[in-house]
Amino acid sequence: MFERFTDRARAVVRHAVDEARAEGRRPVGTEHLLLGVLSDGDNLAVRVLSDSGVRAEELRAAVARHTAAGVDGLGEADAAALREIGIDLAAIVARIEESFGPDALREAPPAPRRWWGGRRRPDDGRFSPRAKKVLELSLREALRLRHHHIGTEHILLGLLREGNGLAALVLTEAGADLDDLRRRVEAALRTAA
Repeated sequence: MFERFTDRARAVVRHAVDEARAEGRRPVGTEHLLLGVLSDGDNLAVRVLSDSGVRAEELRAAVARHTAAGVDGLGEADAAALREIGIDLAAIVARIEESFGPDALREAPPAPRRWWGGRRRPDDGRFSPRAKKVLELSLREALRLRHHHIGTEHILLGLLREGNGLAALVLTEAGADLDDLRRRVEAALRTAA
């Protein structure tokens, strides 16, 4: 599928993988794909976000806020919900790390890739199911628009269409209307053509 990606879209995916690694998290989530889109401040997707009042710095801060307190995708809202039913997530994490060492809950580093018949076996664990869905939806969006490539704008359309991951959450928290953003991206594509 990546053969249809533009150089900028490939850079988005590489940046998303780097973001997940830097956090010590695996697999790549929708939030990492959003951070990847934001990494190139001059792409169509970022321009549309900016024109609609959504600031890249705010989104980065929101992603950091949600992922900093969480374990395996649990953010502050999840921790608060667990506290309401009497579960102190921080205490549980502290006990686990006391017993098994610091960072015991971090994802293990990826296993080396194996070679099958002269070809690399795909690394199915590199992307979360939601992130895989976003990448699939970016392809579908490009096909729907009759584009022969997948650009950063198609990845953003995939994130918006998936609509349930951490990326969609931080976008809505920033005041973005996902349907309105979709319309704005499509209008920008028509104008650019």
